[in-house]
This record gives sequence, C-alpha cells and structure tokens, in this order.
Amino acid sequence: MAAVKFEKVHFSYKTDDEQAENVFAEDAAFSLNGIDFSVEEGEFVAVLGHNGSGKSTLARLTNGLLSPTEGEITVFGLDAKNPKNLFEIRKQVGIVFQNPDNQTVASIVEDDVAFGPENVGIPRQEIGERIDFALRAVGMTDFRSATPSRLSGGQKQRIALAGVLALKPKMMILDEATAMLDPRGRKEVIDAVLRLNREEKITVLLITHFPEEAMLADRAIVMSNGSIVMEGKPADVFAKEDELKKYALTMPRHICVCRGLREGGVEIADTMETQKIAETLLPALQGDFSTDLQENLGRVNSENTIKPETSTGAGCVHCENLSFVYNSNSPFETHALDGVNLTINAGDFFGIIGHTGSGKSTFVQHLNALLKVPTAEKKYKEKKLKKGQIVPPKTVLSVNGFDLTDKTTDFKTLRRKVGMVFQYPEYQLFAETVFEDVAFGLKNFYSDITDAEKQKAVREALETVGLNYENVKDRSPFELSGGQKRRVAIAGVIVTKPEILVLDEPAAGLDPLGKEEIMDLLHKIHRDWCKTVIIVSHDMDEIAENCNRAAVFSMGKILLTGTPKELFGRVDALMDLGLDVPFTAKIVDFLGQNGVHIDCDYTWWDFVEKVLKYYKTKGAGMRLTPSSEGGQNHA
Repeated sequence: MAAVKFEKVHFSYKTDDEQAENVFAEDAAFSLNGIDFSVEEGEFVAVLGHNGSGKSTLARLTNGLLSPTEGEITVFGLDAKNPKNLFEIRKQVGIVFQNPDNQTVASIVEDDVAFGPENVGIPRQEIGERIDFALRAVGMTDFRSATPSRLSGGQKQRIALAGVLALKPKMMILDEATAMLDPRGRKEVIDAVLRLNREEKITVLLITHFPEEAMLADRAIVMSNGSIVMEGKPADVFAKEDELKKYALTMPRHICVCRGLREGGVEIADTMETQKIAETLLPALQGDFSTDLQENLGRVNSENTIKPETSTGAGCVHCENLSFVYNSNSPFETHALDGVNLTINAGDFFGIIGHTGSGKSTFVQHLNALLKVPTAEKKYKEKKLKKGQIVPPKTVLSVNGFDLTDKTTDFKTLRRKVGMVFQYPEYQLFAETVFEDVAFGLKNFYSDITDAEKQKAVREALETVGLNYENVKDRSPFELSGGQKRRVAIAGVIVTKPEILVLDEPAAGLDPLGKEEIMDLLHKIHRDWCKTVIIVSHDMDEIAENCNRAAVFSMGKILLTGTPKELFGRVDALMDLGLDVPFTAKIVDFLGQNGVHIDCDYTWWDFVEKVLKYYKTKGAGMRLTPSSEGGQNHA
C-alpha cells in the first residue's frame, strides 16, 4: 500500500486574482507543477533539489498543512483534501521543519516533547516513556528540564525532532531538519531515523542537501522548478554529473575524489563510503621508497595561503579571559563562555567550529556588542573586593581598534565597522520591501545621506550579492526563497562596507550550488574591501576549503587554534569532541596508520593531486587492469 500518493498535483502560493492581474510575471505562479509521486509504506525516500524547487511545498502538502490547487493527494488511504481527515493524517505523518522556532510550543523541554502525544491521547505513563526515548535518540536527555528559548539553535532543532519522534508516527518528514546540527548531532538524528525506519517500519521522507544522508535512502528524487526531474537509487542519481549541474546541484565531494583519482590512473569505483576509498587506496599506494621522499611529497604551497596583514587595529580581534553567563543568579544560569583567549588577524578568513552549544554564537555576538561584557554596561560599577578575595583576571576585548570593555566606547560606529549576519536570515528581514530593508543600516549610521547616495549604495550591495536590483528592490523580502533571503540579509550588512564581517552558519540550509555561490561572494568581498571575514560553521569541508585559520570551541573554551591543515590533522581529538573532520582527513589518517603519509591541506582537489603524485612516484612500472567503472589501463 502506498503511504503517500500524488496524482497530477499542482500548487500555487498565489491566489487566482493575483495570477489574473500579473499573468506574465517572471516568477512562476506555481510551486508544484503536475506532480505524480508516491512513497510506499516503510520506504525511505530522499528529496533533493535547489532552493525554491518545491521540496518544502511537497512536504507540507503531504501532511495537510497545504491543500493542492489541482490534483489528488492520498495519505494512508485518506483524502488529504478532505478537512475531516486532517487530524488523522497529522497524527500519522509528523513533520520537522528547518527552523525549530516554528514548532516550539512549551516553556520546558519535556512539556514540548510531550505536546504531541498528549494531543493524540497517549496514556500518561507511555508519554513519559516516549519522552525518555525521544530525548535519548537526539542526545538531549540532560536538557529535559531546560527552557527551549534558552537553548542554542542546534539544540532547539534536536528538541523539535524529539517532539515528532515522541509521536512515533507512521511517517516522518524531515525538512532540512539536520541543517543546523553539528556532525555528531546530525549522525545521532539520522541513526535514530534509520532505526525507526528499519525496525518500526516507519516511512521516511527526508529533504536534505547532504549527499551522505541521501545515500542512506532507498530512493532519491530530484526536484527543479516544481517538477520531479530525476529519480532512482541514490548512487545512480549522484552518478549523473551533467544532469546534476543542469538542476543547480553539484557532485558530492566523495565522487569528485573517486573520479579525479580514476582519471589519474588509480582504479577506484565511485562510492560515498570514506572507509571504502581508504581501503581501496592503501594497496595501490603501499611500496618501498625513501622516507625523505614520502615526507616531501605533497607539501602545501604556502604562496596559495592568505597572509594576514596585521595583528592590531582595523580588521583585528583580540580577546583575553572573555566569559559570559546567561541568566546569572537564576535557576537557568548557563556558562556560555569560560575564559576565551583568541586573536584574529586583519586579513584572516577565519573559521569558528564547535559542537552545538559550545559557545560559538555567543562569542561572535560579542564582536559587535550585541552581547556586552559587564564593564561595558552603562550601570556598571566596580565592586570592592572582600578581604582575601582573589582579583579576577582582567577581560580584554578589542575589535577593529575599539575597546569593548569600556562603556564609553562608540558602539554605534563599532557596529558600522563590524557587520553581523545571523544564523537564520529571515530574523534580520523586517521591512516591506527589499530596498527599505537593505537601506535600513545606511539611514541609521549616516543620518545625512542623500537619496541618490542611498540608492547607489543599495544597488551596489544587491548586485554584489548577485541579485538584480530592478527585479527585487520593490518586492517583499518575505516572498523570496531561502537563498535569496540570505543574500538580502548579507546585502543589508555589507551596504555600510564593514571592515569585519561575521557570519553565523552562512551556508546552512542552502543547496550545494547556493553554498558555493555564497562562499565565492564572501571571498570576493574579502578581496575587494572587507579586511576580515569570520564564519561559524559545522561543515568541516567548508572550513578546509575557505579558511586560512580556525578555532575549535568546546564547553565555552577554545581548545585548538591553527590552520585547517593543523586542526584536521588531529582526527581523534576532534572526533572525541563530537565534531567531524573532512572525509579526506579520515582517509589520510587511515593511510598514515598503515605507513602511507600523504601531506595535503584536506581540500578534495589538493588531496587528489597529492595522492596521484605519491601514486605515480611509487607506482612507476606498475600495471593496472582496466576498471569496470571507467578506470584507465596503465602499463
């Protein structure tokens, strides 16, 4: 029996009147365009596609949050268009949204998780058991009595997942539900979902941009412009490079590595399994030649790294003994930062990584005084020490030449020089039009700016982020796709030309091509006029590919600082912290433990180059047999 069946389903976010008034609008009137789609009971289906392709609309139609404009939808035999069936459908189909704040309803975590089971009449004792199961599945048992509003973004997302898990629905829909989680959290959630799918036969519809998650599915579909354009086994879908590019998707890094190695003569089949790549490479690379040669193969070219300009003044961040406590002297007291010491040099493209709740977002909010150290508060008065009391270490926080520990500091000018883009871009959008939203900072920071100057600055900012000024300036920012909202949010910050730009998870939730475009944009800004860029990210490949230095946060402290190459060379240390490393680092670590030492910077392209260099030096005279996967024959 089909769990879900779509028959020629159309859906439009515009009313008939709106469509009649603007028939020839450039943006399509539909979000789904005649979809025929079904999911069998117990099946695990992954949905891929660029931002705005219709994935989230498909999810909302499945559990009756939206009703189709045309066509039929059947969910476990029930007509989704019949309002009388909606309660039963929503009891059987649980959905987890990308933004957890959209589905948090209670002031205590366990009450929030219990909300769904209580509403469908689950006995009280069983509700307690379900809360235990759900919180354990997402690794949030210790936060049972916490307040959701005081949790980090990633922790909130785990609670939202737990709320749906506690329902034990017949079908689960995850709409980019792991986008804001750290690698360990993402793995824990996906493992829990997989277990429910395999053992409880719960049907799963997973909307994701992570190839490694999609590869776990029984079937993958790719959407583009409201239509299903590709469908099949995940491995078969990811093998079609030309088609993926056509639909604004990119090849997974694992497949890029396999194909790059194969083109260089290493016989290896396409796979998303890191261990399989490592085990295939080992016998091809093992051999007898000098240790000196091994150590000199693949040295990173220092000329390609970004050299910091200066360590003081404009573009620089320096802090010592920075601590911060949320809700001090209350039952909800939380120590978010505990003696942080860090210097970010002018010219850095700096990465901040750490597990969920490690203090990353709290730290970056100090950089433009959204959170202030106690001595910078207007009402601060220095307390006299009691007899015998030890003098606490002095806090130092200097950002772009401003002393953020001094309450006389000009914080308005600071915020013009230090721009902040938050984790969820829609939180920064508030005006009726894109133009007004982007121009808001200009009006606040430059009271004497003329209309012509304002228009020129807004146009330049929007075009810098890749948006057509004439097409978007009069539109509501809330009508835009997720990727477009993020660009508008960035435009609203860079319009004042800050010398330091701070971005909290700038690419999370974007499709692969969107991520590349955002990072290319940040590098362009960095090259052209922004002295220092600081990004918070859970994507270790993103850090390796873009940053020249990074810091690792854990439990409010900085445990490691260095280049990505230095950090990701410590695989065990990072994994013990609940973090991940680029998959290339795992392969290098495995090879190193078996006597093959590859020295690379852990970007996939540098890894391929250095492995091939090693292979060709070691493998002179070797003979490889032709590969069924397209490998070449070398004699």
